[in-house]
Amino acid sequence: MDNTRIYRMTFAGVYPHYIQKAERKGRTKEEVDEIIFWLTGYNLASIKHLIADKTDFEHFFENAPCLHPNLSKIKGVICGYRIEEIDDPLVQKVRYLDKLIDELAKGKPMEKILRK
Repeated sequence: MDNTRIYRMTFAGVYPHYIQKAERKGRTKEEVDEIIFWLTGYNLASIKHLIADKTDFEHFFENAPCLHPNLSKIKGVICGYRIEEIDDPLVQKVRYLDKLIDELAKGKPMEKILRK
């Protein structure tokens, strides 16, 4: 798998797509934010700062205040790859986030998305 594209992507470039995907399915920006906060430990102010700075995904995850301890409970297939089998730690974290947003768009309850 060629990961160079993922390393170059900015959070600011992908974030609006997460919101659009959720809103097309009747979900909200606030739910997208809740997922991001849960996964990374960021808050709204820090997310706005990351967007303004056009932070790439490498630094987005590298500087995350606190990755959630239930990260390993996120399993399944995203973009044709089984998340738990992805070797590259950064790519795996990006796919965790993608998977959670997919679950939101598919109508899964937040309690299940956040692995409570």
